[in-house]
Amino acid sequence: MFEFKRDVWGRSAVAEAGLLADATLAELAAGLVAGTQVATQMGWRDVAAVAVGDQILTFDGGMQTVASVNRQILMTGGELAPGEAWPLFVPAHALGNRDDMVLLPQQSVMIEADAAEEVFGDPFAMIPALVLEGFRGIVRVPPAEQIELITLGFSQDEVIFANTGALIHCPKSTDILDAGLSDYTTLPLEAARALITVMEIDGMGKIAMQTPYQTAA
Repeated sequence: MFEFKRDVWGRSAVAEAGLLADATLAELAAGLVAGTQVATQMGWRDVAAVAVGDQILTFDGGMQTVASVNRQILMTGGELAPGEAWPLFVPAHALGNRDDMVLLPQQSVMIEADAAEEVFGDPFAMIPALVLEGFRGIVRVPPAEQIELITLGFSQDEVIFANTGALIHCPKSTDILDAGLSDYTTLPLEAARALITVMEIDGMGKIAMQTPYQTAA
């Protein structure tokens, strides 16, 4: 029997089987799937190759030093995992990403939208990835039997570039008690879904981010 719990943002995940057998909700929200390309001082690199001391290009702070790297292997159960735990396949260009990429549903993603500026006074909004299902070809896919999850830590909360233009949140702490202290606030599910709906209707969502550089490592 799978048990579902919700975190402080109202997001759900498997509590006693599948992905959460090896990681907490906060770790799932902070981690990046191995294979995701991030912008480093040496060009684009697989996040799995990043080490403490490397420099990563961030959205607000320029180059920032990686203070910690946590690596986990998640045993998912493959196609037997509950649908809520299935990752999201993000086709190229859906979020400003140059190449296809995979996000865990709990991951927080920053998007740019005129609708966000009209409602929240800021064109950039942080949303849980799970609300992107069905948006610009983003779909759920069965997880691999094992997923390598890489969590990068910095001296403060950061948003990093992934696969060229996608913007992914890397919180300073994966302690759920620190969630309210984050420099970035992830919209609740209902608000995030409403924002995506407006973007789909009026076509005002922007995906052409200013990318840091195009040279691949």
